[in-house]
Parts: sequence; C-alpha cells; structure tokens
Amino acid sequence: MATAAAVREKEFVFEWEGKDKNGKIVRGEIRAGGEAMVSATLRRQGILIRKVKKRRTSGGRAIQPKDVAVFTRQLATMMRAGVPLLQSFDIVARGSSNPRLTKLLTDIRTDVETGTSLSSAFRKHPLYFDSLYCNLVEAGEAAGILDTLLDRLAVYQEKTLAIKAKIKSALIYPVAVLVVAFIVVVIIMMFVIPVFKEVFTSFGADLPAPTLLVMAMSDFFLKWWWAIFGFLGGGIYFFFESWRRSEKMQRTMDRLLLKVPIFGELINKASVARWTRTLSTMFAAGVPLVEALDSVGGAAGNAVFRDATYQIQKDVSTGASLTSSMETTGVFPNMVLQMSAIGEESGALDGMLGKAAEFYEAEVDEAVAGLSSLMEPIIIVILGTIIGGIVVAMYLPIFKLGAVV
Repeated sequence: MATAAAVREKEFVFEWEGKDKNGKIVRGEIRAGGEAMVSATLRRQGILIRKVKKRRTSGGRAIQPKDVAVFTRQLATMMRAGVPLLQSFDIVARGSSNPRLTKLLTDIRTDVETGTSLSSAFRKHPLYFDSLYCNLVEAGEAAGILDTLLDRLAVYQEKTLAIKAKIKSALIYPVAVLVVAFIVVVIIMMFVIPVFKEVFTSFGADLPAPTLLVMAMSDFFLKWWWAIFGFLGGGIYFFFESWRRSEKMQRTMDRLLLKVPIFGELINKASVARWTRTLSTMFAAGVPLVEALDSVGGAAGNAVFRDATYQIQKDVSTGASLTSSMETTGVFPNMVLQMSAIGEESGALDGMLGKAAEFYEAEVDEAVAGLSSLMEPIIIVILGTIIGGIVVAMYLPIFKLGAVV
C-alpha cells in the first residue's frame, strides 16, 4: 500500500500530441511517472506519438480566494451532474490556466485517490481552505450530500467575495485620487514653484504671505524630499505590518474602523452580512451551533465581531439561547436579533439568518452606491482647495504687479 502511494506521488501531468489510426492529429493530457510510461500507454491505444511534454507545475500567479470559489462552483456542478469525484478533479485541473492551482488540485486528488477523505485532504492546505470550508465538506461527506454542501459553499464564497469587491471599489476611488493629487503636488513643489521663485526674486519687491509660505514649503521639500519619502514609505509599511501581525493592533484598528464616519457604517453592515451568511450556511449544513461558531468568528473579517462570537460560543455552550447571547455583546442590530429570535422559535434559524444576510448585503450595495456619489464632490473640493490654493498663492505677485502697472 505504501509502495503504491509512493508511485502515485511521483506521477506528473504530460501533454502529448500524435496521430491516431486514421492519421488524424490528436492531442491530450495524461498522468504518468515519466515519458516512457506515456509512450507505452499511447502506443497501446494505437497512437503514433509526435511530441510529449511535461506540464509545468511551478511558477504562475498566487492562488486567490476567487480561484477557490470558481473551483468550488465547478466541482459542485460536476458532482451534481454525476461526474465521479476524481474525474471532476482532473477536469478542473486541466481547465485551470494557473500552474499553482493545477498542482494544488493534483495533490488533493492524489490524497483522495490513496484513501484520504476529501475534507482531510483539504485540511492539509489551510492557506486556501479554512476551517469553515473543511467543516462543510466534512458534514457533506458524513451526510452523503457533498454536492449540495459544495453548492451552498460556492454560493457563500461568491456572496462573500461580492461584498469584499464592493467595499474595495468604494475605497479604491478616493485612495487613487488622493495618491494622484499627492503626485501632482510633489511635481508642483519640485519643478514648478522653483521656476516661479526665480522670476519673483528678480522683482525685488515684497511678496504676499501666501506666496512666501508656498515657496518655503517648496524649499523644505527640495531639501528634505528623501526624508519625507522615507518617513512616509516606512511609516505606511510598519503601520500595515503591525496591523497584520499584532493582535492588539488589529483589535484597536477594527474598533476604530467601525467608528469612522461614513465608512464605519459600511464596514459594520458588511461584517453583519458576512457573519449571518456564514452562520446560516453552517447551520443549514447540519453543523452543531457551538461548532459552527468556531468558523463564524473569523469569517466576519473584524476583530470586534470575532471577540463577540467567542463570547456567544461560551454562553451558548452553557445553555443560553443564541439570541440572548448575541444581544449581550451589543454589536448586532435589532433586526438581526429579531430575525434570530424568530428563527429559534420556529426552528428555521438558518432561513431567518439567510434572509438577514440578504437584507444587509442589499444594504451594502446601497451604501456603496451612495458613498461613491458622495465621495466625488468631497474629493473635488479637497483637490480644488489644495491645488487651487497653491496656484493662487503663486499668481498673487503677478496680480499685484499688474495692479501697480
């Protein structure tokens, strides 16, 4: 058994081209231990080999959550159609244009082929398949409804990615405009204002205070530009690194983000939508509530909701109801609490939480649309004030000179 497993682990994917018995050019892929095995297999099939090449399994772009979501959807679709699991993995792996994803799926297929359960094979790759994913797959295997659970998991991932994409789209526009504005100001400070300064020096007259201020800023920037860029770059890098690595920093920033005007409300609604969607998906899959809450905390994407989930889990494990535990944390809106209470009383908690998730996903859509329309005039005012102020300050001496003439 161990020998057979070792042989399978050394298998590679080869792309081949040849002619069949009718002289027609045919192409395909085959998994084998080497080119000799590929040649022998194809000859037995009556194919005259012209070219055999091992598929590259290194390089390629990093595997993104979207790639995992697409794979889950494809796997669920093929299993619903009655395609065997191992063959489904082959089809998805061959259809992928990312060598890293192909290698990942090939490794998982090899584990399953040697007798490992699908959920255990996924657990070997926690970077791509989190505990929620593995728990749902395990529940589907145990209940014999893997295709249904994969379909629910695909829906969950698609909706979660959609919310993330909408939040990013709301944030990217103002950030991009402010970055462009910063670049424009830098160019003005380094190349435009020094030219004006030379002209104004030849006037030999007193300059207005705004002009002197802008010229002093330009001189300071030209002298210390390396320190300014180093401070900004280093500060931004260390800020995000500490945010990513420090648990205390994450909690502090997540609390602050929820209180930021305009953006805080959007982040709060998105976190509520993801929290309710995750718990609804887990509960509908038959995962016990206490175990489901293990995966729900991290899925919200916010430390405040994660800490609240851990507290809810402790209360529920001691016999408290889900609704009362959620109310104690003080982070969930009244509508979610009411929907949860109705779901507990009617025995349809997954359905009510799913409806709450749909409501807040729609709220996120509206908030993003409103935020986009609101940010445009605000950004225009900010840019007009900064760049317009610099331009006016530099033209004041010319206006003064024109008045004297």
